[in-house]
Amino acid sequence: MQDLKLLEYLETFLTENRSERFKKVLPFRTKHFTVATEDVYQLHNTSAVMRSCDVFGIQELNIVEEVNSKSIDREIAMGAQKWVDLNRYTSTTDCIKDLKANGYQIVATTPHIDDCELIDFDIKKKSCFFFGRETEGLSQQVINQADCFLKIPMVGFTESLNISVSAAIILQHVTAQLRKSEIDWQLTEDEIVEKRFDWIKKTIKDYDAIVERFYAKKS
Repeated sequence: MQDLKLLEYLETFLTENRSERFKKVLPFRTKHFTVATEDVYQLHNTSAVMRSCDVFGIQELNIVEEVNSKSIDREIAMGAQKWVDLNRYTSTTDCIKDLKANGYQIVATTPHIDDCELIDFDIKKKSCFFFGRETEGLSQQVINQADCFLKIPMVGFTESLNISVSAAIILQHVTAQLRKSEIDWQLTEDEIVEKRFDWIKKTIKDYDAIVERFYAKKS
């Protein structure tokens, strides 16, 4: 159980602006939807997807790195790496297994399979939106294990969008619909407290020393 007295103490080390920002952002965070990228080659694409997750309130991003393993580009992510939880996997199998164990349906995003267009997507189910490599798209493994397929309608000569653009379009639409619904999509109280601790730790200097001093005073 988290120590709420410690949390209150730690929050006194935040600027008023940062403290207010946490209060405004947390009510819009969700784990009802999450995102997975599968062996994305271009570093800026993964970083841009993470930025979109932060902008649209998606708390977790899952990255599969069976072939391509890279660090997040901090300039493109624009600080999003502090606020979005990153789950890294070395195999698609492990990623899908964990997601399904946590109640997520696997949504394969592809322009090549007619199943569900974005405007018709059912937001009620917990969903993970899978995005594949820039040229090859999703692996056959994801296609085979997908619970549904999602496409963005396109009417031009080009048949696909950049992965980061696709992610932004999809996340903007589904989160806007989610916020207008009666679905219980927000973080739980315990998850909110956990995030407050986590974000404070990533914000203030000498976090461990401050915590040590707090408990020293109490003893």
